[in-house]
Amino acid sequence: MERIGKTAVVFGPTGAVGKDVLHLLINDHRYEKIIAFSRKVIPVEHPKLHVELDSLTDLSSIEDKISGDELFCCLGTTSRKAGSRKSFKAVDLEMPVELAKIASANKIDGFIVISSIGAGKYGRGFYLDVKTEMENGVIQYDFNRLAIVRPSLLLANRDEFRFSEEAGKLLNTLLGWTMRGKLKKYKGIKTTDVARAMIEIMNMENPRITWESDELPAAANRE
Repeated sequence: MERIGKTAVVFGPTGAVGKDVLHLLINDHRYEKIIAFSRKVIPVEHPKLHVELDSLTDLSSIEDKISGDELFCCLGTTSRKAGSRKSFKAVDLEMPVELAKIASANKIDGFIVISSIGAGKYGRGFYLDVKTEMENGVIQYDFNRLAIVRPSLLLANRDEFRFSEEAGKLLNTLLGWTMRGKLKKYKGIKTTDVARAMIEIMNMENPRITWESDELPAAANRE
């Protein structure tokens, strides 16, 4: 049975995937209210959208505002942008786990977070070890619907230039057609497909927890 009149909470609404999640939620009839937590002004206005501007350095100070039906955690950065490994872990590990703790305590029904392809096992390098630790932290908390998505290279128009991503996009364009079978999940994926999949997964009755990159387009386009 379709649930309507829901409230969605979004963290990371200005990121590559977060922007698309926000846009899709605003235009989704199942959602009556969207609460977006952001460090900077969001260039979007809509009657359904309520923006909470905050430094997000102390989530406990705003935990009473983190309330709704589903929480979409789209937080993410890079070690280079964060400035240090410690700062990177604060965004990609500590914040998502803290949000899961708060959301569970506040009886939020569904929680979904963006991880990365290759996560799930330790020993694959600093970045993936952080993502793996985040996943293990999040699954400690109780939700009726909990999901982790592991997208491959994100295909999006960013406001900033990232050489590694641009190089990856070029390789994806040239060699993407060769990625079949076990290699299929490594093919680049559009941020809109990730965002749409996240929303549809949260609207499934009993979604499984982990979703690999090549499974997201089908989830995004489910009837």
